[in-house]
Amino acid sequence: MSSSLHDVAVVGGGIVGLATARSLSTSGVGSVVVLEAEKELALHQTGRNSGVIHSGLYYRPGSDKARFCAWGRDALYSFCEQHGIAHRRCGKLVVAVDDSEVPALERLAERARANGLEGVERLDAAAIKDREPTAVGVGALWVPQTGIVDFNRVAVRLAEMISSKGGQISTSARVRKVATDAGAITIETDSKTVRCRLLINCAGLQADRVARLCGLKPEIRLVPFRGEYLELTAAAAEKVNGLIYPVPDPRLPFLGIHLTRTIDDRVLAGPNAVLAWKREGYRASDFSVRDTADTLLFPGFWRLAAGFWRTGAGEMYRSWNRAAFVEGLQRLMPTVTAEQLAPSRSGVRAQAIDARGRLLDDFQILQADRMLHVLNAPSPAATAALAIGDHLAEVASKVLR
Repeated sequence: MSSSLHDVAVVGGGIVGLATARSLSTSGVGSVVVLEAEKELALHQTGRNSGVIHSGLYYRPGSDKARFCAWGRDALYSFCEQHGIAHRRCGKLVVAVDDSEVPALERLAERARANGLEGVERLDAAAIKDREPTAVGVGALWVPQTGIVDFNRVAVRLAEMISSKGGQISTSARVRKVATDAGAITIETDSKTVRCRLLINCAGLQADRVARLCGLKPEIRLVPFRGEYLELTAAAAEKVNGLIYPVPDPRLPFLGIHLTRTIDDRVLAGPNAVLAWKREGYRASDFSVRDTADTLLFPGFWRLAAGFWRTGAGEMYRSWNRAAFVEGLQRLMPTVTAEQLAPSRSGVRAQAIDARGRLLDDFQILQADRMLHVLNAPSPAATAALAIGDHLAEVASKVLR
């Protein structure tokens, strides 16, 4: 195995890791290497999300999610324009399907104002039809800042920029061991050994494990939730103009079953959010003894399950029963039928849960001796990636002085 010294090693070749390495490479921090466990970059959360550029509507004002989403959203639109990456600022409709959801819709409108979103419109039932003729509800919010993009294309361009600035990208480099001494951090991977002055952990679904390899004892556990999508047939997709979302449950970080037109003009319906038995488990049959044990032996998971078992059971039922999924979707789009839906892709969300059974509702970045660990970065992390990367690069430059 080869051994080389770098100023910074970034663990993880998803969009957050690549954005961080790009910021480091372009800011003159020094030599940078990206260590990606898989044979290709951006295979997991980056490559398997719905491609939505989030507005920042949902997040608690003043939180890192709200701050980084707004910063990253604007940076992402500029980045796509500058580098010729196809994207669309298409806007999003958030629909209250009955009167019971109107108070929550009003609270979302207040949050939009608190988070600095401009041009958000309150729509009545008739105005909903003007935006989305197939959608039905008693009221809605129109959020113009929301957009769509292929985040894989963004990741590819970031990797090109890293390489052009002299940064190295190593795939098939799963981290196996981390050791520290007075001079450097030594990282042993499947393919090479790297020494660095600073380690930045952006390992996504494996971030808590990488932190433990580094000698930390994070109080959270990453629990995988699989998001399962169906896809509208071409004829049904023609009836959807853009993005149609329900009013979400404020207790949960998931946004409910919605309709998303992608940048290649398909329309995804979903997702269900079901517990996955493997951290990279994209099929219902995927199973890992280690990953399942990590979840089931964590007391925080059972405390979470005690409070939300009915919600979880409903998600699982929709996963197994196509008719139940269609019924949920028909709350937004009554004309859709089971025959107009086909199986589509799925993704896995790395959701941090603490020992008390709470779902962490904000990004979590932990700083340790010569290390930065991004321990919780679910959605909207792809939207916020450029901002997160700039922030981590700024912190890294101070550490390396």
